[in-house]
Amino acid sequence: MCLNLNRDIKLENLLLDERNDIKIIDFGFATITGGVAKKLSIFCGTPSYMAPEIVNKQQYLGPNADMWALGVLLFVMLIGSYPFKGATDRELYRRINRGFPTFPDYVPKRAKTLISKMLNLDPNKRPTSQDVLILF
Repeated sequence: MCLNLNRDIKLENLLLDERNDIKIIDFGFATITGGVAKKLSIFCGTPSYMAPEIVNKQQYLGPNADMWALGVLLFVMLIGSYPFKGATDRELYRRINRGFPTFPDYVPKRAKTLISKMLNLDPNKRPTSQDVLILF
């Protein structure tokens, strides 16, 4: 089976257990598909974490959209603010579609590289979870 992960990965959906291991909660948007990856079309998630393909209401693969959300999450955890901001959802979506977040100077080059790959506007060029584990 292919699980099209959470689709609502965000800081508020992470908990720490007694060993300080991270647990992801709230699988309300999660879907399970058959043996092959299935494109989805449901517009869902939290706006600041939404991948461009969701913002643009295009069909998308869940793992690719989740990788974008994980990139946003990592950015928030390292920097303390969102990579894309807007006074309205429309402005936020426009900035998401432009991509290219600005990193403070104190962020290590390796972290910038990883986050930039995770926030690639082309969902097919984002790393898989295996890529992240192997390369970083």
